[in-house]
Amino acid sequence: MPLITLKNLSLSYGTPPLLDAVNLNIDVNERVCLLGRNGAGKSTLLRLINGEIQEDDGSITIPSGIRVAKLNQEVPADLDGTINEVVAEGLHKAGKLLQRYYHLLHEIAMGHETNSDGGEQLLNQLGECQHQLEAEGGWEISQRMEAVISKLQLDGDIDFSALSGGLKRRVLLARALVNQPDLLLLDEPTNHLDIESIIWLEKFLLDWKGSLLFISHDRVFLQKLATRIVEIDRGKLTDWPGDYPTYVSRKQKALEDEDKENTLFDKKLAQEEIWIRQGIKARRTRNEGRVRALEDLRRERAERRSVAGSANVRIQQADKSGKIVLEADNISFAWDDNPVLHGFSTTILRGDKVGIIGPNGVGKTTLIRLLLGALQPQSGTVKLGTKLEIAYFDQHRAVLDEEKSVQDNIADGSDMINVNGKDRHVISYLRDFLFAPDRVRQPVKALSGGERNRLLMARLFSKPSNVLVLDEPTNDLDSDTLDLLEERLAEYPGTVLLISHDRAFLDHVVTSTIVFEGHGEVNEYIGGYEDWLRQTRPPVSESQRIKKDKTGKPGKISAKNANKLSYAERQELGKLPAKLEKLEEQQKRMHDHMAKAGFFQQDKAEIIQVQQQLAEYDEELETVFLRWEELEGKAG
Repeated sequence: MPLITLKNLSLSYGTPPLLDAVNLNIDVNERVCLLGRNGAGKSTLLRLINGEIQEDDGSITIPSGIRVAKLNQEVPADLDGTINEVVAEGLHKAGKLLQRYYHLLHEIAMGHETNSDGGEQLLNQLGECQHQLEAEGGWEISQRMEAVISKLQLDGDIDFSALSGGLKRRVLLARALVNQPDLLLLDEPTNHLDIESIIWLEKFLLDWKGSLLFISHDRVFLQKLATRIVEIDRGKLTDWPGDYPTYVSRKQKALEDEDKENTLFDKKLAQEEIWIRQGIKARRTRNEGRVRALEDLRRERAERRSVAGSANVRIQQADKSGKIVLEADNISFAWDDNPVLHGFSTTILRGDKVGIIGPNGVGKTTLIRLLLGALQPQSGTVKLGTKLEIAYFDQHRAVLDEEKSVQDNIADGSDMINVNGKDRHVISYLRDFLFAPDRVRQPVKALSGGERNRLLMARLFSKPSNVLVLDEPTNDLDSDTLDLLEERLAEYPGTVLLISHDRAFLDHVVTSTIVFEGHGEVNEYIGGYEDWLRQTRPPVSESQRIKKDKTGKPGKISAKNANKLSYAERQELGKLPAKLEKLEEQQKRMHDHMAKAGFFQQDKAEIIQVQQQLAEYDEELETVFLRWEELEGKAG
């Protein structure tokens, strides 16, 4: 029996309907990813399932005893208290008692004197609360709650307001899990999380035994988690079995087929419209069945919902900057004796696309400010190049005026905007970023997260630049807009400095990566996120280490051990050292080639080809090592 069944579910806030008679089943141990364009109705569907809003028509069936919990996209602003108190809010009556119990414990621990009247009163209240908990079976729930908090690696006594955004979301996950839900609803769970937190969440959810329905545009996250993909498109829900690449290829094929069908339909409709408008002779000979069929065609065409348009992102280009954009020599900086970076040096050339990776709060934005001269290093020097025209994308969207309209945030009261030296109506320009005319006149505070990011891009790209600084640009963007932004940044001839926790986005855009590796150590690596992982892969443990001689190469096997192998295996094992040496030489040559000055100034296709070749060498080298280990183990 399914955990939940949606049958002919409909919801409309106007025309056309947001959800139009959709059907969905979710079974035990499924992890279903819900995809769709911004505004398609994904979050609305989760709210319907969670009982927060009511459907217009259809039904949602949840068998008796099945528990559903939801992790919202945003952290509520009004939450306070310790982690224990916040998590206890996820429970019912016993949860409120637990919340009071932990609050009283916290008050007592804060230093109230137990021999004073106030302290004695607190102890009496604590005793009364304990009795009430015993009557409600609250101690069993308390043990369950403490187990969840421990599993999520949290300290229940820490104040919630003192936590980072990532840890706050982890606490909210604990609050959702404490009720032991059979189905967990997650709305963009990776938003504003750093890569370390995203990887932790991936591992946790892969080990979790319940079912998931989650919304995510993090392509690596959904590829690792999803057992099935479901998409909302123009009010309809479509099931796409398989992984994300399979979904992308099948979706493209479906859209092409739909386009062909619509073309044939429109051709037939046009022919029938010509027929109905023919002269008197034609009207005398026409039959009523054909007239009714034409009316049906007209009705079907009127009800057709076209595919939502794609953003038409264009980045205006200023004149070329100097060849050297910036040079940092041995720079160091600390906040209140907490080192941000120590002895870091880099040279960024025109056309470089540099990713910056690190945990939240480690100092990535500080590094950007140091490199651009907005903040002075405490030691070392930063030298900026010439003719720099810098455009800055702020993850906190501080440059947007919440009270002004979308249009005024772009054109400041004018109807026209200058784009690439030509005047253009601001509504036409904003349509390229998927803003309908009625949306253009609304205040920024009414926009969704995805719309705000698109507006910030529209503002950013309306000015010519040759250096783009992008601080978390991918949050809340749908997959289509992400893909288009990747393409535009790859084509952009200027320099890009990119802070992002989107691993796929980094891999598709950047040519080198600056990584915060703890305690003020900041290092630079060739390539994107996966390239960094390959270059910093930790050594295998002693139990896994391949037997090597003093030269570091695989050693010879003894005659005694060789007898445990077949003749073919002994022959294969004898050839492996030479094969490994050859692969290592090829790998080194490739690294040396990529380290040459100007490598990343050549055509992007050539860069990608070399990176792919290096990845193949890395993979083959690992495979050969594993085979060596297997044969050595068999030889004893």
